[in-house]
Amino acid sequence: MTSEVIPVDEDQLRVEIRNHYAEVATSPDHEFHFHTGREAARRVGYDESLIHGLSDEVIASFAGVANPFHFGLPESGETVLDIGSGAGVDSIIAAKAVGPKGRVIGVDMTPEMLEAARRNAERMGLDNVEFREGLVERLPGEPDSIELVISNGVLNLMVDKHGAYKQVARALKPGGRFQIADICVDKPVSESAKRNIDLWTG
Repeated sequence: MTSEVIPVDEDQLRVEIRNHYAEVATSPDHEFHFHTGREAARRVGYDESLIHGLSDEVIASFAGVANPFHFGLPESGETVLDIGSGAGVDSIIAAKAVGPKGRVIGVDMTPEMLEAARRNAERMGLDNVEFREGLVERLPGEPDSIELVISNGVLNLMVDKHGAYKQVARALKPGGRFQIADICVDKPVSESAKRNIDLWTG
């Protein structure tokens, strides 16, 4: 199977995405073309039981598109990988679920989001979650080491989706799970839209 050639500069796209989500991390109250924070989590399907223990500061920069835990929370003791972990809200929920014997690794390419996520984990008193800088297409970490991979609104931002799926498959243990929350389209996207970086970044 051959990958579709996407007519957009991948390096430029990453720069624009970093800049956009750096603003979400540092100024979550600004107006974006998507909702952020606690109300955004409610709108996209997070049960109140998942978010009630998160302070407004912790959840302020949440910018997910749906609830990857709709398919179930990770189990106690599991190792979870959160790709495109942003400000760490999903990682924190997962860390609470896996407990002290489990581990959560968040990977993101935006330094400001990583800083926010580390600060949020510290606010929550969690020491079983860590955040690493990296790209989904080149995930850090050992192969066959993860029971559950989660992502929330990340794959739609990427040019090399096949490469991302290959990296997820590499990371997962045999029988591991991948729970995706993302944006899909059910009709062809025009060439002009594919070339419009502003449409990619959100």
